[in-house]
Amino acid sequence: MNSIAGTIDRMKTRDRDQYTGGYLDNYIGHRARLGVIIPSTNTAVEYDCQRLIPRGVTWHFSRFMIEHVDLSDDDNFIRFLEMLRQTIGASIESVKTCKPDHVMLGMSAETFWGGIKGNDGFVDRIQEMVGEGTGLTTGANAVLSALETLDVAGNTGKTIAVITPYQPVGDHNVRMFFEDAGYTVKHVAGLRCENAHDAIALLPDHRVMEVVRQVDGDDVDAIIQVGTNLSTATYFPTLEKYLEKPVLPINVATCWHALRSCGVLDQFDQFGRLFEQH
Repeated sequence: MNSIAGTIDRMKTRDRDQYTGGYLDNYIGHRARLGVIIPSTNTAVEYDCQRLIPRGVTWHFSRFMIEHVDLSDDDNFIRFLEMLRQTIGASIESVKTCKPDHVMLGMSAETFWGGIKGNDGFVDRIQEMVGEGTGLTTGANAVLSALETLDVAGNTGKTIAVITPYQPVGDHNVRMFFEDAGYTVKHVAGLRCENAHDAIALLPDHRVMEVVRQVDGDDVDAIIQVGTNLSTATYFPTLEKYLEKPVLPINVATCWHALRSCGVLDQFDQFGRLFEQH
């Protein structure tokens, strides 16, 4: 996968030889087994994945321990990421034992860190852990691929706004990443969540929708929400129809990218244009 464009190889299919006498004799993951790596504090990724289960597809979750949950300022946010890097490897080794066809990272801050160059280095390290024969979806790359699919590609004069649950240091890296990818970033609205669990996952919907209103404008071509423990998949598709532009939750983008990377092209209503049309 090209880390900048997030290109998907749509020729891949994962149908297994699980037929006897012309009948499928075992449906468990016969089209795709998807390993999902999530922080131990995260309660949103599984919720969103479990609403997107095509026939013959199984999600397999592996958690890595988050001991430092304090995100109340830049220093604590950086400490959170440093400790994350120490524990993520064990969860990857664990999920590999179920032999997934593809691995999806259900965390996003680290994937934006250091802009495109930092993302490339991170993807290379994770791909080495996952193994070259297994596909990989990261939050940053999935969003770029989704935006391109929705006709909001980088380096085409497009302007975006981004909503995050992060502190300023996280917002800075998100801005750097999208600017490196060729976008004009009009707004990065950080919600300054103080911890890695309920401060993000239990953000009131009306607060997030108010921030969408604040960052929107006629000169904004798309609005993106990052931070995988913030689930907006239930109402962003409605806002997308109302605003008549892509309003993209990162969990929708990563699920879509992982499924499409495995040749699973099933479409879903009420998950926005990405799943309804592509």
